[in-house]
Amino acid sequence: MSESKKRPGKSVKEVDQVTIRFAGDSGDGMQLTGSQFTETTGIVGNDLATLPDYPAEIRAPAGSLAGVSSFQIQFGHEDIQTPGDQPDVLVVMNPAALKVNLPELRRHGIIIANKSTFNTRNLDLAEWDVNPLEGDALLEYTVVSIDMTLMVEKALEGLRLTSKEVARSTNMFALGLLYWMYDRPIENTIEFIEAKFKSRPEIVEANKRALQAGYNFGGTNRLIQTSYRVSKADLPPGTYRNIMGNHAVALGLVAASQKSKLPLFYASYPITPASDILHMISHYHNFGIITFQAEDEIAAVTSAIGASFAGSLAVTGTSGPGMALMTEAIGLAVAAELPLVLVNVQRAGPSTGLPTKTEQADLFQAMYGRNAETPVVVLAAATPSDCFSMVYEACRIAVRHMVPVILLSDTYLGSGSEPWRLARLEDLPPIENHMITDTNGSFHPFEIVDPKTMARGWAVPGTPGLEHRIGGLEKDAVTGEVNYEAENHEQMVRRRQKKVDVVAEYIPPVATFGDESGNLLVLGWGSTYGAIRATVETVREKGHPVSHLHLRHLNPFPKNLGDVLVKFRRILVPEINLGQLARIIRSEYLIDTISYNKVQGKPFTTGEIEEKVMELLKETEDA
Repeated sequence: MSESKKRPGKSVKEVDQVTIRFAGDSGDGMQLTGSQFTETTGIVGNDLATLPDYPAEIRAPAGSLAGVSSFQIQFGHEDIQTPGDQPDVLVVMNPAALKVNLPELRRHGIIIANKSTFNTRNLDLAEWDVNPLEGDALLEYTVVSIDMTLMVEKALEGLRLTSKEVARSTNMFALGLLYWMYDRPIENTIEFIEAKFKSRPEIVEANKRALQAGYNFGGTNRLIQTSYRVSKADLPPGTYRNIMGNHAVALGLVAASQKSKLPLFYASYPITPASDILHMISHYHNFGIITFQAEDEIAAVTSAIGASFAGSLAVTGTSGPGMALMTEAIGLAVAAELPLVLVNVQRAGPSTGLPTKTEQADLFQAMYGRNAETPVVVLAAATPSDCFSMVYEACRIAVRHMVPVILLSDTYLGSGSEPWRLARLEDLPPIENHMITDTNGSFHPFEIVDPKTMARGWAVPGTPGLEHRIGGLEKDAVTGEVNYEAENHEQMVRRRQKKVDVVAEYIPPVATFGDESGNLLVLGWGSTYGAIRATVETVREKGHPVSHLHLRHLNPFPKNLGDVLVKFRRILVPEINLGQLARIIRSEYLIDTISYNKVQGKPFTTGEIEEKVMELLKETEDA
């Protein structure tokens, strides 16, 4: 933190990074508030990472602990890897939001509360014995208690609105106040309000007035004497946009379709947290994309298989419960050797589980969750923007090798966001296919046309001379006719495994961040990337030897992975499950691993991983 600067009537402090959490009832608009603050922060030029957190109950009682919704953002002028461990500022719209989120607020942090909601009924619902804004419960924090509801009512006087409509503008007051505190402009949000509510001029005016009232309150009220300034991040040149993981998946699929010159067919049954992919990709019909909202997951995957058979780039998206319903159909795609991409945006389970919370516990399902020997390629995205690159990679592998590919994302990645430098289509790697248009009458559907990729020919049914059948019964290795011979079946089983194995020939070798050998390697996959990388950077800056290796290709693994792992005495594997990758590594390489697991529906914090890393380093030094 640098020396304070002066702002008219107030002091201004320069800070490197800040973590803010907006929290309130589901109807308080916290997700919209957080997303608008995020959008503006991206325009200002800060690096950032976000973590939306939705209540698991769709209609939890208003004011209850179960109904609390929150949105956290960390932003700064340096590289931001995570949405932050503990908020510096907690904005709460009711007592329940304070009760749920207070344990995670950093000591001496700032609480901004809408005190008008701290009435007897809401305090009872939130299980507060006394009003925390009036007692000693918050002495170690800086508390800014504001009657936001009253301030908004005054600002909206003269507008013909119901009391409920007036109350819905309170989140804009809070947003305006935070814009003033962190030197953010309000013009972008005004444009958003005018576009979103253009059919309701009175709602536009109400939200604009509430936003301006919150901004003005920060500059004139004595409750807040200091504002903060975060300078722009030093990002590589390019055009940036703030992007969520699910939107990155949608854009990656559009890019893959354009690059491969294959029509894209996306089929999905709505399921949290994957539904956004279907919603977002439906906006790109001008690129010749077909979207299909199926009646269930089985219809979604089988329609995608049909589209693949007909020569389309076929994709379906779901979450773990939906994947469970798709397993038989995935086996059909494996047996038919058709390109198919399945995006699994993982959530906490089992069964319905915690549908709005994050988990990465579907790795075993992706690797083994089908009957018989049914190998598929498995990839995992590491960050929200990496979802673009990895779904593109999934399409490339699926088409090149004529094989199904599962891409693992999760709630944290799908709903979280970060700045993304727009990709240029001409810079993306080519997507090769094995489409056959003419064979002079000698077409055999299961004949291998490329021994390097193990791909069979891909013919569009109905093309003269290329008529053929495929299905779930075992096929002859060349003609594709049904074949029950024992030797042929084993040949086909081994062939399907080899189709996956040869993908490793096309995967770049892995390299560690930090030393290439040493006492401790932190091995991760998926959404643990940010917390692990930030921790390793911090620990290394303190002079401790630790390295990081993150996997995006999980089946098959990169060819040099075993050679890299044996160079370290200890391998720590943090996972948001009970140790699935750790078990696979032990089985594949006969290398011991140390599992560090968390299954709370929340991502790892850097503090949690740092504590474990330092514990292991100390044990190694003492040994």
